[in-house]
Amino acid sequence: MSFENFATYREIKSQAEAWSQALEMTKQVSQPKPPDYDQVLFTGCGSTYYLSIAAAALYQELTGCVARAVPAGELLLNSKTVLSNGKTLLVAISRSGTTTETVKAVEKFKSEKHGDVVVISNHEEVLSSFADANIVIVKGQEVSVAQTRSFASMYVAASVFCARMAGRGDLIEAMHELPEVGDRIMDNYESLAKELGENLDFDRFYFLGSGIRYGLACEANLKMKEMTLTHSEPFHFLEFRHGPMSMVNGKAVVVGLLSDANRVYEEKVLTEMKALGATVTRLGESATDVEFESKIPESVRGVLYLPVLQLMAFYRSVAKDLNPDKPNHLTAVVRLDL
Repeated sequence: MSFENFATYREIKSQAEAWSQALEMTKQVSQPKPPDYDQVLFTGCGSTYYLSIAAAALYQELTGCVARAVPAGELLLNSKTVLSNGKTLLVAISRSGTTTETVKAVEKFKSEKHGDVVVISNHEEVLSSFADANIVIVKGQEVSVAQTRSFASMYVAASVFCARMAGRGDLIEAMHELPEVGDRIMDNYESLAKELGENLDFDRFYFLGSGIRYGLACEANLKMKEMTLTHSEPFHFLEFRHGPMSMVNGKAVVVGLLSDANRVYEEKVLTEMKALGATVTRLGESATDVEFESKIPESVRGVLYLPVLQLMAFYRSVAKDLNPDKPNHLTAVVRLDL
């Protein structure tokens, strides 16, 4: 079997080029200024909601300004639980630019004059028409249903956006190394992703990430669910010990998205899970199962966690005789009659 026959595989393996375009496109866009807003919201649906969680955490870490993520459906249907009385900057993220909840939520937000809108997408569609600042990464476009290259490209764009809002040109400069490092990581660790993914003795996967990595753990979990129909859940590292670890046994894989600052605490959790029988896989800058060795500042290298975990889900899908390009019951664009 040639894995190249699958669009998902080709999109994962070619994503570094889309990262490069995301960097260049986001640097060129005229952005708003942080002091102009009382709150910053990131919104999306599914994968892009998880992207919003990661981006909001990064925005607050870099700028010191309060930011939060909310599903677009909640912004649309329960806006009073989301919006404050002050001026809001809304960052709306959608691969297609046509996702119903996101479009309707942004349309309502603009009509009620709550503030300004930044759109991050892979297609210049109806959502872009509401944007005060529009970031479109066309090289992130995909044929497959599950987001891989698109998610990563939009996450890079969101990271550049956050760094620019923080006035951190040094971080943006460092991010230019990401595509080369990403390709190297895929070359070095695709065999590990294949080995873990194809092992059907495993029946549950847990992805642990804290701080700016939690949203990425959520996304890795979703890829495993979508492509492989396998029990999968994301947790913050320390939170996993408060009940969820009761599910850990010899058929479990626990994946840790390790940080630099809190690694000593995160490693203790993984050590406990290994003692309970889990197969533990660690991703991080160095001395891990998947080593980035990037020398890129931790705050803006988050995209490097994604490719190996995407490949792991891809290989598991194929091993289970599923079609990773077309997961059960899903479509590339979700449209609802609202």
